Amino acid sequence: MPMTDRPRVSTLTLEYRIPQDWTADPWAEVRPLVDGVDVLGEAHPGGTAPGCRSWRGPGESWPLAVAAVPRRVLISEPTCTVGCCGGLYVTMRREGDRVIWDAWENTSDIDAVPAEVHFDAAQYEAELARAAADRSWEEPVDTVARLLEQILVDSGGFERWGCVLTGVWPRREEPGAPEELALPEGVDVEFGASPAPGTPACSYRYELPLDPDQSPQEQARRLAARILADDPRKSAERGA
Repeated sequence: MPMTDRPRVSTLTLEYRIPQDWTADPWAEVRPLVDGVDVLGEAHPGGTAPGCRSWRGPGESWPLAVAAVPRRVLISEPTCTVGCCGGLYVTMRREGDRVIWDAWENTSDIDAVPAEVHFDAAQYEAELARAAADRSWEEPVDTVARLLEQILVDSGGFERWGCVLTGVWPRREEPGAPEELALPEGVDVEFGASPAPGTPACSYRYELPLDPDQSPQEQARRLAARILADDPRKSAERGA
């Protein structure tokens, strides 16, 4: 294709948003805007973009990371399951100084897909790095959950007791929930225990409230110390 016929270059902006239905995934989604337009919202209303928890770790593991080899990505999914209500897929690749999103697939009941998009590769990769390092959007509950998870992972404490950390999640106040049923804002920690031969696996969960008088850093250290002080199975609630 002659250089003069190349599609125009768009700008990628990644925006953090707390999902309205945060019970499906309480972590903020990292929503891609193309030239300031929410193209996912137009083609897949109600869907959510990859959550910020998946932006941790090395850059090649980030949801929107690209390479020369094309990669098909689920870029917007429903709050139930893709098999139930469908999702929005896009194929991403890098060609020279461009990142290309094309071959869109919409498996929902909405017959709409965005157009092919070209980004400047340098701007694209810089925006991914900026968003991965951005903490400005966090509320205290997000900061506590992120720091607590990192402390628990780095400690290796669960392995000491034959357990595996499943995840840490911020727990937000549930809008409209009856006061007597609603849990206070806090952090949930879930882990599983390695079962003995012939016995079913079981999971355990902490539901930890926040202390508004402590900084997120202090709270994360305090909660981690409480969990790691002894066999966590003694004080956590047992699940199915």
